[in-house]
Amino acid sequence: MVKKLKTGVLISGGGSNLQALIDAATDDSFPAQISCVISNKAGVYGLSRAEQAGIPSFVVPHKGIERDVFEKSIDDLLQQNGIDIICLAGFMRILSADFITKWQGRILNIHPALLPKFGGKGMYGHHVHEAVIESGEQESGASVHVVTAGCDEGPVILQKAVPVLDGDTPETLAARVLEVEHDIYPHALSQYAALMSRKTS
Repeated sequence: MVKKLKTGVLISGGGSNLQALIDAATDDSFPAQISCVISNKAGVYGLSRAEQAGIPSFVVPHKGIERDVFEKSIDDLLQQNGIDIICLAGFMRILSADFITKWQGRILNIHPALLPKFGGKGMYGHHVHEAVIESGEQESGASVHVVTAGCDEGPVILQKAVPVLDGDTPETLAARVLEVEHDIYPHALSQYAALMSRKTS
């Protein structure tokens, strides 16, 4: 059986990318297992997805809490659950350079555009799709990258393009990109976890 790296997934919402990772990780040959889910918001559907899959889940609220305290709470949970690698899946908080340095090379993120285009501060969710359409680009897509201190600047592991169609709205483009996200995130995690396992074995 393949050695599975323990993966912690950070979410803020419905968790459809989380579900894609959970589904992929049920395969015995998949080199990662989803070992815990942490949300900064209570009551989101992603937490229900974790519960349905029997995965320990936790809520660490960010409102009214200093960022270093918030991040230490997350780090403590990740350490307690023996996490090897973190996947950000719709996690709507920017992690500090200190947190990223501590987990250097062990945090992945999915971004709804073809990086390095349409990345950086303020480029998330519908803002990305609006910018793509307004720019006149003929294609968009999704990218999985390693998280570094520079927002959306880390090395890209995997990308996949989708066409931007005449008459697209941010909503129709987002739906097409989301399908691609669900496809490539498990593949990227698989590739990266296998690489990490080889380096540490």
